[in-house]
Amino acid sequence: MAATTVPEHYRNAVIAHVMIDGAAKAMDFYSKAFGAEELFRLGRPDGRILHAEISIQGSTIMLGDAEGPIFAAPTSLGGTTVGLHAFVEDVDVLAQRAVAAGAELLQPPTDQFHGDRTAILRDPYGHVWVFLTHVEDLTPDDIARRAQALIAES
Repeated sequence: MAATTVPEHYRNAVIAHVMIDGAAKAMDFYSKAFGAEELFRLGRPDGRILHAEISIQGSTIMLGDAEGPIFAAPTSLGGTTVGLHAFVEDVDVLAQRAVAAGAELLQPPTDQFHGDRTAILRDPYGHVWVFLTHVEDLTPDDIARRAQALIAES
């Protein structure tokens, strides 16, 4: 039985809206690194971005230039509390492309207990991305059993 690369229950997920210092440059980076396609851009006269949307293999991400006091970029905070997850057709190819474009590889593509091949990258703007390719359909019980086995090994 062949697994689909994007499980149905992730097709209509919450849309992330990331704040960035230098959103226009970040959009260029996301195009080079992740193959992102620009869907929409609402710019300011000074070149900053009020709101934009990109798509990474069908996953929509909203972004804009950080504006305090409500929104801050991860670089101004010394890190991020959010990981941006996106399912893609081939995580190995995407990770290689992203590293070549300047992303930091935090975890190379690896088959995980939950049935996804996963890579973790940090972009130059401080956001952490978790890219996944679904490779195996599992039940919640299968996943729990595998997780428990990993915990027991450590």
